[in-house]
Amino acid sequence: MNESKLITPRKLAGFWELPPEKEILFEQMQEKIKKVFENNCFVPLDTPVLELSEILLAKSSGEMDKELFAFTKGSTSMCMRYDLTVPLARFVAANANTLEFPFKRYQIGKNYRGERPQRGRFREFYQCDADIIGSETLSMVADAECVKLYLDCFDALGYPVVVEISNRNLLFGLIEDFGDSEKAEDIIILLDKFDKIGEESLISSLAQLGISSKNIDKYVSAIKVKGNFKEIQSKLSPLSNNDTFKKAIAELEEVEQYLTAFGCDKEGYIYNVGIIRGHNYYTGTVFEAYLKGRRDLPAFGGGGRYDNLAGYFTDKKLPGVGMSIGLTRMFDLLDQNGLLPEIKKSNIDLFIIPLGDYTPHCVSLCSYFRSNGIKAEVAYDSKSFKSKMKEADRRQIPFVMVVGENEVNSGTYALKNMSTGTQTTLTKEECLNELKR
Repeated sequence: MNESKLITPRKLAGFWELPPEKEILFEQMQEKIKKVFENNCFVPLDTPVLELSEILLAKSSGEMDKELFAFTKGSTSMCMRYDLTVPLARFVAANANTLEFPFKRYQIGKNYRGERPQRGRFREFYQCDADIIGSETLSMVADAECVKLYLDCFDALGYPVVVEISNRNLLFGLIEDFGDSEKAEDIIILLDKFDKIGEESLISSLAQLGISSKNIDKYVSAIKVKGNFKEIQSKLSPLSNNDTFKKAIAELEEVEQYLTAFGCDKEGYIYNVGIIRGHNYYTGTVFEAYLKGRRDLPAFGGGGRYDNLAGYFTDKKLPGVGMSIGLTRMFDLLDQNGLLPEIKKSNIDLFIIPLGDYTPHCVSLCSYFRSNGIKAEVAYDSKSFKSKMKEADRRQIPFVMVVGENEVNSGTYALKNMSTGTQTTLTKEECLNELKR
């Protein structure tokens, strides 16, 4: 083919693609998280990647609207989902008459946002979500259970995290009390950016909104409050007698009670009023999970309570609370910071090397081992024996079986442990037992 006609093999910026050795590790992480969800009695759900625009735009924020991948097919306007929560609300509203409540579901899938690609942020990314939906009411036990899921998931992954917890109504109560209710959403958006823009820029932006310097000082002081529950309770209680504010403190106290009942490690979570969460569908408890000792890294996940989300789709009251792990972001940040575990070059357990024209016999052996749960592969190409042994070592395959005339005639095979260098002659049944040990 004329080289001038070749197309450069490139992918769209911000879209996720891993080499096989990293994909193996990525999928192992998914499986560990999935197992935690299922062990905590969550059931699977898989919603479509494409949703009607009216569904996804029902309660998204103005900033999120700009990031949607939108399409029109004929007269149908549709968007690619930007998270898994709004599709869940649509599903629950449509099936409320047949579901058992509380409805506990998990979903691991891709989402799409047309934002600028940067460290830890992609246009296509995996999220691992678990949500609990109630009918009419939903106990604060659910909020605590979602926090516990973070601790369980990251314990399974081998990465300790600290979950930072707050309640959005703390700030809404203060805003109401201080007479700034008409500008509440704008104030919340700015306060949520505190970690990104810094205190000086935050103060300047709030002043441009027309907020008094006295109130600005109170808001900035409030979002700096963090610690264990008793510490934040003592600092917050004197700030306001507003009913919304006091109810938020009471809800956090209830969350603390259930986290203690669950036996959660006190080192695994703190309360931080500066955790706000950008999505305006959150109505109460909110939380974010950060790698322990690395608060300089972005959050690995977040979530919260959304009492009113399904109200756009049904008259039934379906309060919910959910947690999400940004698996793509987390994996990328761990990779960039050298924090991934050792990556195996392959997922093969056994490499079967034929000596001479014994490939059919090797294929038969391969089938036997695969049918018994061993990931076996035959080195059936025309490379030399030495090259095949080097390949097994390079790919970090733990065991090699050599099959020649003597092995075929005797029914015993040389099995080499590539880690220790030891080699034993065994029947295929004995090899299987050795491989399964």
